[in-house]
Amino acid sequence: MRNVSGSSDRLGIVLAVLCFYRMKNLWLVKQEPSSYSWSDFVADGRTSWTGVRNFAARNNLRRMEKGDEVLFYHSGDDKAVVGIAKVIRTAYPDSTAKEGDWSAVDLAPVKPLRRPVTLREIKNHSPLKGMALVRQSRLSVMPLAESEFREIVKMGA
Repeated sequence: MRNVSGSSDRLGIVLAVLCFYRMKNLWLVKQEPSSYSWSDFVADGRTSWTGVRNFAARNNLRRMEKGDEVLFYHSGDDKAVVGIAKVIRTAYPDSTAKEGDWSAVDLAPVKPLRRPVTLREIKNHSPLKGMALVRQSRLSVMPLAESEFREIVKMGA
């Protein structure tokens, strides 16, 4: 119901602007480079991020929005953030799942870091000691605070 002052119109405009300029979510995904490396990702130009079989990681995939930025982390022997990607398709059913309710998203590479940022560096850098990569090392898809994301990108510049 519209009041005399027109405040409901102003509220509608403010809400529309806030939705348009929504804050991006920031993420980190982990991948064993012997299975699918940053180089493979760049050569493909995009990929479906399938095969996630952990409920917390699956739920993180489902929270991803188109345009969100993602750090690409090599797990295994490398243990380093190597590049930046973006979400180009939001969550949909994972076609590789034989059973269960699993999801996938599509990612595209944006740019490599000039130099990899190792897990050791991250653990030894006090502003990053509380991040999920340090606290929940087995989680393959995790949210990042903007400060964590920017600090890692700065370290890799």
